[in-house]
Amino acid sequence: MAPGKSLNAMKRFHIDKKELLTRLIIGLIGFALLAGLRIYAVQDRSVYESTATTGVEYEKALVLEVLEDNTELNHDAEDTIVGTQLLSLELTSGRYAGDQVEIYNHLSPYYSVVAQEGMTLSVRVLTTGNNEYTVSVYNYERIPWLMIFIAVFLLALILIGGKQGFSAVFGLSFTMGGVIFVLMPLLVQRGWPPIPTTLLIVALTMFVSYVFIGGLHTKSMVATLGSFGGVLLAGLFAFAAGELVHISGLNMDEAEPLLLTAADGGLKIKGLLICGILIAAEGAIMDISMSVSSSVDELHRVNPALTAKELFRSGMNIGRDAMGTMANTLVLAFAGTGLNTMLLIYAYDASFEQLMNAEFLSMELIRAIAGSLGMILTVPLVALLSARILTAKKK
Repeated sequence: MAPGKSLNAMKRFHIDKKELLTRLIIGLIGFALLAGLRIYAVQDRSVYESTATTGVEYEKALVLEVLEDNTELNHDAEDTIVGTQLLSLELTSGRYAGDQVEIYNHLSPYYSVVAQEGMTLSVRVLTTGNNEYTVSVYNYERIPWLMIFIAVFLLALILIGGKQGFSAVFGLSFTMGGVIFVLMPLLVQRGWPPIPTTLLIVALTMFVSYVFIGGLHTKSMVATLGSFGGVLLAGLFAFAAGELVHISGLNMDEAEPLLLTAADGGLKIKGLLICGILIAAEGAIMDISMSVSSSVDELHRVNPALTAKELFRSGMNIGRDAMGTMANTLVLAFAGTGLNTMLLIYAYDASFEQLMNAEFLSMELIRAIAGSLGMILTVPLVALLSARILTAKKK
């Protein structure tokens, strides 16, 4: 590599030692808080014992041979493969690893796992007694490929983004860890109120992510305050809209099984719709918040003589440019998740009256509008905070 290119590559990953120490300390404090909440949330959780005499486990199995193949193409279902296969499998994980079994694999248009010799499958192992069990095909073993996809994404983020890409990987990991390993146990196991708990996790993940990405600077603090304000406004709108059109978490498809779960841990169902909106809107709101805050901060550095009014106007102009595409992103994301249901409704020639009053469409509209509105309102909030705080610091 040429000296000039090598120097540029080093600059992309260079961070001041003091700055790096600050980010690491904030990151460690954040992880300690999440770890503490995690331990508290799951300390009384019952753990499934793999040595139990009965129970269900999901393990891996290698297809040794396809002994019989009675499958055919179903031309009425877009040439999907249907029928049965007799498989010889070797269990490769779990307490029965090394055992060989012969099972039938049933394929249908809606559940079709086509086994081939040498393929690894995910199987369901039902233990009915002492060393007595049955095996059935659960699904394709997708974990290795999914891990590769995630690794490619993270590697691309780091290589192209440099130090900011590395910081973004940390922020993403911290946020997902907070949602999966802390928020969910607190809601399910401890029965904490959904909306305040979600806001707590959102505020913590926002702050740590911003500091790790942008350092402990004014722009990061302003972005944190603005983002939290935008998420809060999105949640308030979603709550008000849900009350007016009589939509709550109990209207969701998953409400019935969640109600059965709620009986054990005290899970509150009604606020979950708003919680989902808060989490979904967080990413887009953080993006536009940092864009506006960082731009206004840079303008102030270049020209400290700019007044608060001028900085605010510049921040609004910058925010407006990103606002349209970000709103598109949110609305299309929600539309994409409900595409199949919308196609089904369209296929049955539903009337406008029926369509607009359907609970599904109402929920999707509230999600899209609340997230987009929170993002839109974040722009003036961040622009105002940045302009006021930066000019106050100058004085």
